[in-house]
Amino acid sequence: MSSGIAPAPVLRGDAVADPSLSVRVREILRERIIRGGFAQGSRLPEAKLAAELHVSRIPLRSAIPQLEVDGFVRTLPRRSAVVFEWDGRAVNDLFDVRLAIELMATAHAARQVARGASIDSVNEAIAASEAAVRRGDPYEIAEASTLIHERVVDLSGNELLASLMRAVSGRITWLFYMTSQRDQAVACQQHHDISDAIASGKEDLARAVAFAHIEAGRTPSLDAIARLGRPDEP
Repeated sequence: MSSGIAPAPVLRGDAVADPSLSVRVREILRERIIRGGFAQGSRLPEAKLAAELHVSRIPLRSAIPQLEVDGFVRTLPRRSAVVFEWDGRAVNDLFDVRLAIELMATAHAARQVARGASIDSVNEAIAASEAAVRRGDPYEIAEASTLIHERVVDLSGNELLASLMRAVSGRITWLFYMTSQRDQAVACQQHHDISDAIASGKEDLARAVAFAHIEAGRTPSLDAIARLGRPDEP
């Protein structure tokens, strides 16, 4: 399974003329951060990045605030953006928030299905995730796995829950990437278990299965963060 850092694409243009350029710059920086192209705690070299991407500094400066909202960078007074540094507290905070959002959403999704809603969007995301696993790119796998969880929250029918999920989904993808050495076959089976529980229309069952799946990722995520300080360990 490849874990190489993708080369930066070349962009051309200026955010003044093309606001979508800022969005594309944000997507590129997000992927590079997740793939490890920028070390945690390192500064984002604005001038160098502008030169690499063949853009002015305007789209970079427009992208940074959203990256900060999404949890990828921190900005300090009179300093350039610094890549977020994971620690045990940050991991536990994210898992606690996920439990608060996703357990309620999964139960509500089961309720919606019991009332006649379709679970097709969740199953389609699971199929796409399994296809990503077969292709073997850890970043694509992480993104596809995150999409499954987003689709479950969407199925809940609660727009506020969906909004809260979008606020943390980038960090979820980042942790999924850092734990990509986990057995993906097990994760795929657990996703099917969640889908089956939702399809049953039983809220308590759906909540319990979702809890087990989410909690199964907490310790591997903490271990992955611990290994950042011990890169020579297997």
